[in-house]
Amino acid sequence: MFTLTSRGGGRVVAFGRPPAAPADDQVSRARRLAREAVEAAELRAHQTRPDVVALRVERVRGQVDRLCWAGIILGLAFTMTNVQSFASASTPPWSLPWLAAWLLDPTVSLVLLAILRAEQVTARYQVRTGPWVRRAKWFTLAATYVMNTWASYAAGSLAGIVLHSVPPLVVFVAAEAVTDLRDKLTEAVTAAFTEAERRALPDKSVNVVARVHEPLARTASKSKGSGARKSFADYLAEARAAWRPGVSVTPLWVREVTHCSRGLSSRLAAVLAGELADAEGGDES
Repeated sequence: MFTLTSRGGGRVVAFGRPPAAPADDQVSRARRLAREAVEAAELRAHQTRPDVVALRVERVRGQVDRLCWAGIILGLAFTMTNVQSFASASTPPWSLPWLAAWLLDPTVSLVLLAILRAEQVTARYQVRTGPWVRRAKWFTLAATYVMNTWASYAAGSLAGIVLHSVPPLVVFVAAEAVTDLRDKLTEAVTAAFTEAERRALPDKSVNVVARVHEPLARTASKSKGSGARKSFADYLAEARAAWRPGVSVTPLWVREVTHCSRGLSSRLAAVLAGELADAEGGDES
């Protein structure tokens, strides 16, 4: 290798050896990483789309529904024998009263299942049901519990009371919990959809309306005295309409103008404050 030094510059230039070329495996690895980066960015863009986010929560809701339905049906099937024994009392086996006793538990269970199936649809559209629906559900659950544990209470068997109390109580708790879970999962879908749209369209965040479920006529729900349940977008629209310049958007203020729940007011305040901040930023620009 030879070196030459330029006059007055002090620069050293090397000759005689060509620059080392990158190894083939390094080039292929760099290309592979670049290709993976492009694929990851594309996948991320699709995963954060509002419809994809909402679809994920919808799938979770479907799984919750199936598991709860399986537990409720198994619990009601377990109680069938005890209810039949309670209804048949001391009647001879295979007599007409003994056979008719098998119809008592399915009668109560089918009514309960019909109510739960109806609540599954109303919770999806966030429509509030009347008080008689809840009363009918509680009555059928209470009747199942009493008929299932009557013999154990009469005999004074603590083990029998515990054994025959668990399935009806599980059905009761599951029937109440699954309704609230569907309602909250619907709100989660709406919130996820709205937030994803706000990130995707920051300039149009004030006009964002979350359309997550199938279209439902709102004319009757907005009339006074209607039993329809408001969605997240409805509460947000009310808060937007009530806001005036100089008003500080807080969860307490949101609850006062929309009469929403405490947990929902925090998310409404955050979304509305973000929209107002984006709008102010657009006006200044």
